[in-house]
Amino acid sequence: MSTATDHEPQGRHQSKKAAASGWIGSALEYYDFFIYATAASLIFPQIFFPSGNPKIAIIASLATYGVGYIARPIGAFVLGHWGDTRGRKHVLIVCMFLMGFSTIAVGLLPTYSQVGLLAPALLVALRLIQGFAVAGEISGASSMILEHAPFGRRGFFASFSLQGVQAGQILAAAVFLPLAHYMPQEAFLSWGWRIPFLLSFVVIIAGYIIRREVDETPAFAEEVRQGEVQKAPIVEALTNNWRDMLRVICAALMNVIPVVATVFGAAYAVQPAYGIGFEKDIYLWIPVLGNILAVLVIPYVGNLSDKIGRKPPIIIGALGSGLLSFGYLYAISIHNVPMAIVMSLLMWGIVYQGYNAVFPSFYPELFPTRSRCSAMAISQNLGTAVTALLPALFVAVAPPGATNIPLMIGALTFGITIISALAVLSARETYRIHMKDLGNPNAVPVPKQEYERLREQTLADARMVKAVA
Repeated sequence: MSTATDHEPQGRHQSKKAAASGWIGSALEYYDFFIYATAASLIFPQIFFPSGNPKIAIIASLATYGVGYIARPIGAFVLGHWGDTRGRKHVLIVCMFLMGFSTIAVGLLPTYSQVGLLAPALLVALRLIQGFAVAGEISGASSMILEHAPFGRRGFFASFSLQGVQAGQILAAAVFLPLAHYMPQEAFLSWGWRIPFLLSFVVIIAGYIIRREVDETPAFAEEVRQGEVQKAPIVEALTNNWRDMLRVICAALMNVIPVVATVFGAAYAVQPAYGIGFEKDIYLWIPVLGNILAVLVIPYVGNLSDKIGRKPPIIIGALGSGLLSFGYLYAISIHNVPMAIVMSLLMWGIVYQGYNAVFPSFYPELFPTRSRCSAMAISQNLGTAVTALLPALFVAVAPPGATNIPLMIGALTFGITIISALAVLSARETYRIHMKDLGNPNAVPVPKQEYERLREQTLADARMVKAVA
């Protein structure tokens, strides 16, 4: 009779430390990413660009936010390669320091009134570094947690990397919004906006202390011992795993839901040209509440995927959130604030988490250890980069003055989520496949009854360790 460790890499599995490392790193990186997004909308047009044409300043400021997505595929190639050749731990520390110090540097930048065009040029350069760094975080963190997790609990532990992402967004709002609301406008524009960026230094220290305590994963360490580390993991991935990479690109289009909820939805609800007239302060609470609910839901969905598989939650989450986008946009169109909040919580806070909580285990499970970081980073970031173009497409299709906006944008959103669901449906199920067999299209899953026995053994071992501690 096999045990829970048969066909698994041998070595010390630091499941909880790896999950904590992934959580804090993702929280830091996405705290940095989203305070930039907030500042690009509220502050940067006034301080980093010429004041003669406010409209051009706003467009230019938001363009610097989009620049971060341009750098992500490049970062995916470089950092994915690093993760597969140097190790998961090393690439995550590199990502953290790149993101942290580039964010601190934004908080120290001179303004347009001080140095002229050099100010926006430096801003763009730092945003490119941010986008480069964030490209390696989710794939590296997901791979590290997955490879440290015990068989039968990979979905639960890997979900913490995305819980960290949502927590980072909450932290960004918790730091930025009170400053913007309570500080005098002149003081906030002069120096107050710099505080959230400079606070990244504190999180860098905390993240480094946690990440240095985590060993390299047993799966990668075994590759090193056996001399199987690839010199060109990207070539390996594109040669042997291109079908699954294409599936991940299409599945990652699910980022359309956050785009609808926070980018197009915000413009539709708040911009005077659309004539809806939501108060900005009220609308800003919608993503905050959605993220709070997501933080609570994510571990439960990750655990569910260990029981029923990865594909059902992702497919139901994709199609369900796509359908709910109609109701969310309709609630905005009739200026029904309570209904908009409820629909957002259902669409983003609950149903979308069927995808969001599970992809950190499902994507890396599609690929072998030797090319896992590269394959996931490249394909996921290419899919996400495509969704960065969607706000412009949505505004072009449904500009101010257009009729049936909820129907048009809802139909586009639902169509995109169908593409994602079909991509996942076409993939093989991965949750009952042992670590050493992941990435092999012909791998035989552990029989369901045996899997449940092994999973229960893993849970019992965890309870015993907890009782002894």
